[in-house]
Amino acid sequence: MIIKAFENDMVGGDVLKVFTRCKKTLKPGSDIRDRILSKDEFKALLAKAPRHLRPILATGYYTGMRRGEILGLTWDRVDLKGRAIRLTADMTKDGEARTIPICDALHDELKAIPRALHKSYVFLFRGKPITCVRTALRKACKEAGIVYGRFEEGGFIFHDLRHTFNTNMRKAGVAESVIMAITGHSTREMFDRYNRIDDEDTKVAVTQLEGYLENVTQTVTQEAV
Repeated sequence: MIIKAFENDMVGGDVLKVFTRCKKTLKPGSDIRDRILSKDEFKALLAKAPRHLRPILATGYYTGMRRGEILGLTWDRVDLKGRAIRLTADMTKDGEARTIPICDALHDELKAIPRALHKSYVFLFRGKPITCVRTALRKACKEAGIVYGRFEEGGFIFHDLRHTFNTNMRKAGVAESVIMAITGHSTREMFDRYNRIDDEDTKVAVTQLEGYLENVTQTVTQEAV
């Protein structure tokens, strides 16, 4: 697209040079992020976050919802009594309606939000709907000792909460089909992009293998007797 724009005199040569340089640097799949926020990091971040940011972070961490879905959330979509967030098709990226359960921790955060008169949006700052959290999140990360930024080594960005949710759910033993239904991932490929395997996973796998082999050995021994 950039090359065609250059050929049609829509962009200059300097833009083409930058594009070419970036294209050579990036490899297929290099945009896949693997930053997962640990439980302790999330706790520290929540402690340093300003009051208006806390429930937004909690919603991302405990539901895996996309940032746009969170910031666009209205009270008529939040069922605190039924403990569910019900997104309509026009609110989701894939155009599919879905229901997201509300856990106890998130319920407490949402319940603590003061209801503004004549305001339908859940997340407000100074009476207006919040449209961006970058500045507040950057400051909270700095105070919590967490590196912030997409291009920083080990840097954290808001979207990583979605990765974190997927990974935590899998580690908790939740079926992949259920996780995909909650997060709105329509394909296994997209699910895999958000689900990260770490050293803890491989250690658990080996432990499971040892347990399996031990059971097999015991079974064979018993049959021999």
